[in-house]
Amino acid sequence: MDPSVRKIALATMEELNCPRSLTVAILIRHNEWAQIASLGTEPLHYTTADSYYRAVQATDLLRKVEELETGIDREANAIQKWELAESWCYQTNERLAHFLNSPLRRTEGRSIENVVLGARGFMRSCLGVLPDWLEPRFGPGATVSDKSVMCLLPDKMTSFPTATHGASFIKPLWEECAWGRAAIRRGHGDFKLVRGNQFFLVPKDGKTRRACAKGPSINVSYQLACGKHMRRRLMRVGIDLDDGQEVHKQVACLGSIDGSYASIDLTSASDCVARALVKLLLPPDWFDLLNWLREPFTQLPHKGGGWRRLEKFSAMGNGFTFELETLVFLSLIIGMHPELVPGVNLFVYGDDILVPTEYSADVISCLRYFGFRPNEAKTFLAGPFRESCGGDFWLGQAVRPYQLKKLPTEPHMWIGLANGIRSGLEPFCEGWRRPWFKALDCIPTVARLRGPAQLGDLVIHDELHTWSTRTVSSIRYVRCWSPAEYRKVLFKGYSYDVQMASALYGSSWSDDTPVKGGRKAKQDDRFLVPRDGVIGFKPKWVPFS
Repeated sequence: MDPSVRKIALATMEELNCPRSLTVAILIRHNEWAQIASLGTEPLHYTTADSYYRAVQATDLLRKVEELETGIDREANAIQKWELAESWCYQTNERLAHFLNSPLRRTEGRSIENVVLGARGFMRSCLGVLPDWLEPRFGPGATVSDKSVMCLLPDKMTSFPTATHGASFIKPLWEECAWGRAAIRRGHGDFKLVRGNQFFLVPKDGKTRRACAKGPSINVSYQLACGKHMRRRLMRVGIDLDDGQEVHKQVACLGSIDGSYASIDLTSASDCVARALVKLLLPPDWFDLLNWLREPFTQLPHKGGGWRRLEKFSAMGNGFTFELETLVFLSLIIGMHPELVPGVNLFVYGDDILVPTEYSADVISCLRYFGFRPNEAKTFLAGPFRESCGGDFWLGQAVRPYQLKKLPTEPHMWIGLANGIRSGLEPFCEGWRRPWFKALDCIPTVARLRGPAQLGDLVIHDELHTWSTRTVSSIRYVRCWSPAEYRKVLFKGYSYDVQMASALYGSSWSDDTPVKGGRKAKQDDRFLVPRDGVIGFKPKWVPFS
């Protein structure tokens, strides 16, 4: 643990001044990082927002730091959790198999058959007919064809396309798009067939990692296209997956005040959408399309590179997993309670679910039957606390703690820590300035630039009179510690076909490359910035009105 971070953490614990902060301070002094990573906070064990917040802030300040030397095998824990979700999906597939092999008929009362038929009807009306055309889309992540260090859109236009055998049907459609035409001219007109996706892990917290999978480039691009179409269709029925997080926070806040809504969170939700459940609910044509585009196998490096046939329908990293799980949960809930109206008194955003409290027990029972398990630590049916989409509320008061996830090594990271300390302590602790000043001491003088919270971690958040400002042409500028140097990839380094295809798919570039002699940047100077491509910062004036 960095000595400066240790001092800041201990000062924070002293200011929080509660039994839990005393516990954490003792653990920090004795380097008991495994115990810190394993701590938890139960909201219902506290009687006020202040007492809960002090405890949860003490608990969570260091709990998710990637570099904690906990001695816990995080990879083994993540793999064990992934295997457990696969076993749950297997059980669900076995349980639902008989529904797939026999026609369903409506019965009297509330039965599984009625729930399935209601869910099918809603899903069919929500999705509508298959789209006439799918335009490939591209995310920032790696694929089987593209390494994480080469994930720019032109890189994906240039690499050899990969696909599963099931996705080969898309080839005639792909050959007609700009990507396909560019690839054919490069001699990449044939797909390289692979069995499925590749398993990998990303940081999560001090105890475990998060399991993900990178799929073949053709599959992922058309999965994202399907996801976009599903997202538009969900918007038509009242579920906004673009800006829905803010709506969820507002509803969760209301639920914490009057108890009108319960918040439900599911364990490993993405990994528990079983194949049989998707086949049972989706219209046949939609199931065929998504089933052809999914990856049926995962390559597991921890098993000597062996392949596993998936019991789940789609992995984390699949381009339509988020939209599909939202639609599955929404459909099952409406299948059980058709009187609920999405976006009015029913809110679903991935595995974050908000329902009227009187329906919550039924909803949880329904979800359990279809293979999902509520996360007991994040599901709240009663009491003054609700949590949804990153918003934690106690009787309407925001009590989301600040969590440090990576030890700071650069000035902008220390600025982020200082801002986190202030935002985390100021609403509840009068003595927040002491740990805040300790964080400021770690920032070089040239980077100690103060400004409004709206500018994020470009500035140290502080009062108006401390800002460094100037006004030019009636526009106010604030001096910030801003990105100034980037890893640059010149756009002209790609073939003209790739440049054209990238431009058509929305690739953006910059032409403010520093050029010798003061000459104006030309078209050949345009460059792209890779993900995490910032390599330098400097003071810079930024407009802020």
